Amino acid sequence: MQAFTARLDLCFVSDKPSDDQPSASEIPDDVWEQFTRDTERDIRASAPKEPSARARMVTERLRQQDARGETPPGWRTDSARQERNVRTARRRKVWAVVGVPVAIALALVALKPSLLPGDPFGTGEPQAADISPLPAETSAPTAAPGASDSETPTLDEPFAGSPALRWADGEAGIVLPEAKAVGAVSEGRVEQALKLTKKLLVGANLDPGTVRGARPEAALSVLEPQQPGTVDDLETALRSPSEEHDPLTLFSRFDPDQVRLVGDVIKTRGRMTFGKGSHGGVAVHADYTFVYPVMRADGSTEVARTIVRRAVDVELPDPARYRVTAGRLILLKYDEEIGNSSCDVHDGYLHPAFPSSRDEGAPPTGPTTDPYDRSRSLDNDDACGAVSRT
Repeated sequence: MQAFTARLDLCFVSDKPSDDQPSASEIPDDVWEQFTRDTERDIRASAPKEPSARARMVTERLRQQDARGETPPGWRTDSARQERNVRTARRRKVWAVVGVPVAIALALVALKPSLLPGDPFGTGEPQAADISPLPAETSAPTAAPGASDSETPTLDEPFAGSPALRWADGEAGIVLPEAKAVGAVSEGRVEQALKLTKKLLVGANLDPGTVRGARPEAALSVLEPQQPGTVDDLETALRSPSEEHDPLTLFSRFDPDQVRLVGDVIKTRGRMTFGKGSHGGVAVHADYTFVYPVMRADGSTEVARTIVRRAVDVELPDPARYRVTAGRLILLKYDEEIGNSSCDVHDGYLHPAFPSSRDEGAPPTGPTTDPYDRSRSLDNDDACGAVSRT
């Protein structure tokens, strides 16, 4: 009996409650004492008892009779009844052990009903099932996302309080439309143009090396090297960034000595369309927003978010009609809008403001915009404005 109780005590010690659950010490003393008395009574009632000397003698005599073939009638005839007894005994033993944690769980639920899955008592606490991903964007939005809650982003929940919480992760947010032939341009060429455009977007905005400030090799590899003034300008911007030659116009980059990404997820949302190009090929328009959760490289736990929206127009020209490199895109136009990054630093990196340093730097002079509002068209206003949320 004592050994059995000791095993139960060990279960209590090893089954330590989590931080979200109330400990046993939070249960009222009178309830706990009554619970202890009831538990000990149940254990005594269900625990196996040492057989008496007479019972041992009877058992030995019956064993010897059975060995001689003299088993009394009915000892083995009701096999179903014997099996029921065995199962019942096992069930009692299991209940004697399992019943204690179950009783504790019931007491914990009484103190904190929200521990039950599904919030059956309507406590109002958000459930994981409520945070369902949004379907892919197939047309231009007509309004900004609804207001988010006021949760502060953390290292564990970097997208808390952001509409991007329901956006797709990384490349999964770049969903290609179904390729179809455009005039004389075959379906295969259209599909190639779409895949190259996705490679450009991923290499410029999602590639881990690019985000950490490395040279965006994958993005540059899909651009036409013979296009006048395009690749050369981008190379100059990467080599010697300045206000005039800024790599941030096409690439999302953070200085790894100052800022690093929180986790490995960048939220992505947008759409891609295509049509007939002006160079005998297929033109592709891409409009995507990327949300980067970041922290200071010094180990601070403060989390901020930078939101970058890009609209890119490219074309895969007809190599039979134009002197171009096969399988390379012509970059026709690219616009960007960056939310939560310093306007007066031109070193080729994004510089997010953290909550504790919002008042540092030059004050914004432009209008306040919602960086999550994808229903707005991107303009060419270079004024340094403010964001309504991050």
